[in-house]
Amino acid sequence: MGGRPLELLPKAHLHLHFTGSLRPSTLLELAADAGTRLPDALVDALTSGRPMHFDATDRGWFRFQRLYDAARSVVRTEAAVRRLLVEAAEDELREGSGWLEIQVDPTSYAPWLGGLTPALELILDSARDASDRTGVGVGVVVAARRIRHPLDARTLARLSARYAGAGVVGFGLSNDERRGDTAAFAPAFRIAREAGLAAVPHGGELRGADAVADCLDLLGAVRIGHGVRSVEDPALVGRLAAGQVPLEICPTSNVALGVFAEPADVPLRTLMDAGVPVALGADDPLLFGPRLVAQYEEARAVHGLSDAELARLAGESVRASSAPDPTREHLLAAITTWLATPSD
Repeated sequence: MGGRPLELLPKAHLHLHFTGSLRPSTLLELAADAGTRLPDALVDALTSGRPMHFDATDRGWFRFQRLYDAARSVVRTEAAVRRLLVEAAEDELREGSGWLEIQVDPTSYAPWLGGLTPALELILDSARDASDRTGVGVGVVVAARRIRHPLDARTLARLSARYAGAGVVGFGLSNDERRGDTAAFAPAFRIAREAGLAAVPHGGELRGADAVADCLDLLGAVRIGHGVRSVEDPALVGRLAAGQVPLEICPTSNVALGVFAEPADVPLRTLMDAGVPVALGADDPLLFGPRLVAQYEEARAVHGLSDAELARLAGESVRASSAPDPTREHLLAAITTWLATPSD
């Protein structure tokens, strides 16, 4: 299916995890430098270029998490953090993204980087440097993890609040949503919201529509990571549409994690037709393979979206972002220009 070049379509990227953004070649180099032996399955996937696939069971998630943790363990120096962020911004620039919100739990890197606060400050400084080098705006979403104690989430929320307006743009909640009690994380999200940070938890991927409702009702979410299984409850879909609550849909990772069997099963068009704002994301391209433009290509090839509909998705990603107003206005105007340009 032809159409305008999707790498030239201006857009924002709102669902990209820190370690998951690594280029495969960079991960292999960092592991060699650190003298770290990566799992054979991970090395085989990275060197072959074949995306990894898991299944939506506890065992499948454990396998995914084990490989992700192995990759995360090699990001342990200032140079590695700076390289990760500048390369992530370079990749975004190449794919037409003018704004990136990258999600990270600095707790994971604190042991190597001098503690929790120094780790976050390094990440923020590296994000500013990456933005200066590439012209791509980079905001940081600090994410608590469901597998850790809710008090740890409060610590992260207080830390995030200190840097609201100084690089931190949102507060999230990630990892296996079948774990933990969502209500127990509500105090952390209250701290973040009171500091002016966007509440952007994951929900509705490994659990059903009730997980999305919990994010709205208990955490005050203004945007939901994934949220694809909201289609299991038409009333909830109507609520998302009425409230214009954006969903960060990551089609290739939904299939790679076994949430849906085939790309055509991802309910992208169903959500769009219902009026729910959608921002496409790549999630963890290190393990899943395709980056951001590939999500738009799949939307075109598998779901039959026209260029006007793809431009709508790009616009919704920008409007759902925490980008500064001048950046938003520039990107939205550039999307209009892209659509007005005759296709080949």
